[in-house]
Amino acid sequence: MNDLPPQILVVDDEPIARANLAHIFSRRGAQVTVAANGREALAELEKSEFDLVITDLIMEEVDGLAVLERTKTLWPDTEVVVVTGYPTVETAVTAMRRGAYDYLAKPYGIEEARLLAQKAMEKRRLRLEVKTLRERLRENPDPLTIIGHCPAMERLKRTVAQVAPTDSTVLILGETGTGKELVARTLHLLSARREERFLAVNCGAFNEELLENELFGHEPGAFTGATRLKKGLFESAPGGTLFLDELGETSPAMQVKLLRVLQERVIRRVGGSRDIPVDVRIVAATNKDVKREVEAGRFRQDLYYRINVIVLTLPPLSERQEDIPLLCRFFLAKMAKKLGKPNLTLSAEVYETLARYPFPGNVRELENIIERASIMADGEVIEPRHLPPDLSGAPVRVARPCVNEPMTLEENERRHVAWVLGHCGGNRSKAASVLGIDRASLWRKIKKFALS
Repeated sequence: MNDLPPQILVVDDEPIARANLAHIFSRRGAQVTVAANGREALAELEKSEFDLVITDLIMEEVDGLAVLERTKTLWPDTEVVVVTGYPTVETAVTAMRRGAYDYLAKPYGIEEARLLAQKAMEKRRLRLEVKTLRERLRENPDPLTIIGHCPAMERLKRTVAQVAPTDSTVLILGETGTGKELVARTLHLLSARREERFLAVNCGAFNEELLENELFGHEPGAFTGATRLKKGLFESAPGGTLFLDELGETSPAMQVKLLRVLQERVIRRVGGSRDIPVDVRIVAATNKDVKREVEAGRFRQDLYYRINVIVLTLPPLSERQEDIPLLCRFFLAKMAKKLGKPNLTLSAEVYETLARYPFPGNVRELENIIERASIMADGEVIEPRHLPPDLSGAPVRVARPCVNEPMTLEENERRHVAWVLGHCGGNRSKAASVLGIDRASLWRKIKKFALS
């Protein structure tokens, strides 16, 4: 929700246990407050809200259940993890029924404690995100935040408004950085599922085993380290929307599993033997030419037909240059509010410079440029000197590569990546920044397109 470090309250009347937990989280950047007993914890809770409370269950006078109850009364969105010894696991289960996120059984490992805390705070983050979206919806009954007035974007917005109220599967096509997740979120906000969760997963960020675990969850004992049941994303968004980004990166085996979910609306956890019904709308996205992937045998034809119910195509920013001033004003207003510079504006020279730039990183790159320039500006007007070095010099008309015949999305992406690498002199860190991706993702694209 913001850039502040996580705020964690550690409550334990055993000094060594308390110090160990504080050390685990503070070394990973969290702001840790410690309480030596339940009474101190209640006092800290009266003063401020925490992202996470980790409390021992068995303490004199004020025990962990009392800390849990007070936390949920004062701060309903704060997650609580209770720490317990084996003899009191039954009490820990009782605590979970009263609102605790989970329990940590002694003796526990550092990684186990870290992962449990991370999951608890992620749950809090998602809950707060849903609250924010609902508030925005109340403030603005038309939550369609897709920005653009060019003919292609106007057609897109009309289609989104038309298909959002349905439960049909939607496939979003477009280059990296064009705003595919924004379109998916808008579909969710305009649907009858808006009050439930919107979850997103980048399928290209996981190997097959990790993605299966992320999507479907696992049963206890499914593999080494699987000590308790975990629900996957399909089960975690009942009545909501699941956004599968970079669907084209999934393996054939994973495509079979996804096809079964779309056909039968059931999932099976890793290590499980029973089917579990799920009620979730699927919105998928890819920057690949799916038809070409099907022809090449890299994407299942039957899955393609299943997700090809409604197709939305996002144009690259280079094809909607008339929208650049509108997008600039939108991003500038965001940064002006964030930085406390209400009168921040762009000079005419900056608009001219941006109009000449091909934006290989699309809308995401434009947003990054405006953010950097807003920070660098020493007055109310952003001048060319505040732009990134490769933009702020004398305007140079650098045409994007083009051919006479139509290009596939994949070929277009390959040329974009090659162009950016060349434009950045082979500097991969700079190229990744321009493209709006991390170095690992850029490395995979370089390998995939044989650009090294």
